[in-house]
Amino acid sequence: MPKEHLLALDQGTSSSRAIVFHASGRIVAMAQREFRQIYPQPGWVEHDANEIWDTQLAVAREALAGAGLQAADIAALGITNQRETTLLWNRGSGAPIHHAIVWQDRRTEPLCAQLRAHADFAAQVRRSSGLVIDPYFSGTKVRWLLDHVSGAHADAARGALAFGTIDSWLLWKLTGGRVHATDVTNASRTMLFDIRRNQWDPELLKALHIPDSLLPGVHPSSHLYGETDPQWFGAPIAIAGIAGDQQSALFGQACFKAGLAKNTYGTGCFMLMHSGERFEESSNGLITTAAAQTGAVPQFALEGSVFIGGAVVQWLRDGLRAIPHSGEVQRLAASVPDSGGVMFVPAFTGLGAPYWNADARGAIVGLTRGTTVAHIARAALESIAFQSAALLQAMARDAQAGGSSSAVTELRVDGGASVNDLLMQFQADLLGIPVVRPQVVETTALGAAYLAGLACGVYRSLDELAAQWQVERRFLPTMARDRVAELMQRWERAVRQTVAT
Repeated sequence: MPKEHLLALDQGTSSSRAIVFHASGRIVAMAQREFRQIYPQPGWVEHDANEIWDTQLAVAREALAGAGLQAADIAALGITNQRETTLLWNRGSGAPIHHAIVWQDRRTEPLCAQLRAHADFAAQVRRSSGLVIDPYFSGTKVRWLLDHVSGAHADAARGALAFGTIDSWLLWKLTGGRVHATDVTNASRTMLFDIRRNQWDPELLKALHIPDSLLPGVHPSSHLYGETDPQWFGAPIAIAGIAGDQQSALFGQACFKAGLAKNTYGTGCFMLMHSGERFEESSNGLITTAAAQTGAVPQFALEGSVFIGGAVVQWLRDGLRAIPHSGEVQRLAASVPDSGGVMFVPAFTGLGAPYWNADARGAIVGLTRGTTVAHIARAALESIAFQSAALLQAMARDAQAGGSSSAVTELRVDGGASVNDLLMQFQADLLGIPVVRPQVVETTALGAAYLAGLACGVYRSLDELAAQWQVERRFLPTMARDRVAELMQRWERAVRQTVAT
């Protein structure tokens, strides 16, 4: 009898999750554990890689137990992960040489500023990797680790160290150190990878003084990477899919063709528009990235990254103590008809796309004596939608300038904050197009399961997967466009005030 279940490991920024899916896309069981966020100094964010592994293994076992299944019942395992978070470990002992440096970390901004000063190099980075020079990406993080961990340069030179994003670390651990690899989507986030040729770029490596002995092998996202060591689950499970979380969500949303777009509302917000086999370079602050691949032919997407999305709700809870728990934000925000003129720009770690200002810091503007905590809560929630609207406007300008026919006509949404109806309606109003929430909002994990299922024969084609995608709710725009234009102008004015330092 064919196996009908897939296990997805969803390793995120603040928690590790595991979900068992039926081949139909239905969630059978789920487990989740949070882990520590380490802040050595302002602007620095780290994770303990061993803690990531421990929590990820634990939830995988919990999910299997919750589903009443054993390893032998699982057709394949897929991995999706927080991207850009960077780790070096010793190949012999398997021990990390330092905490993982998280994608949010800004410690390499001085190095990035030096690199940006060389216009030819900045152009080369954009041409090859599709990225801009920013601490967000892995390349300068690797360089920092080599420069600041005693003996790291020498160990790297003699091939004793391995570099990986979190998918590579989990793959290494799951296979008992037998496989050091990644997929094209995670490689595309390093600022070291030529996404047109699907290979590491020797010139970018040379410029950052990173030896190629550190690097993992790179494969398509849907690929048989290896098997789990029997000690972890009692029997081996095929590892057959890997993709960075945002490309995995794009895949899980069945956005397989040019012009289809999704936005994930997580710690940050990440909007991706599939552009097919066409490498489109943005002139409006977006980046070009690899989309998940099921074969050897490169697939691309335009992406806009918002650093602080749902994390602004966490700040309301933990920093401002305006709400006892995150789920309370909708009730508080809905207690007032609007934000009362308040604009909240949550640039806690700088501004990402389309602004790319590492020095910007958060600001609340438009305060009056009549402002209440409810107005601030509403402004915080609306800031998620404003930032996402700025991304879609940038995508529209790129499409118009490039003569592309792949204009976005609806936005598919997922992630934790996508269940907030107030936010989704406001998002549709700002965008002027339908915002569509699928029945399964765990699309990041679902994408990893789909990729693994394709590689091991559970699914026959992308068309079969597209047929499984179903709508839970469609939010239609109702706000007058002149009112939207006024609000977006106020938002951009608030952004200018934030960066005018």
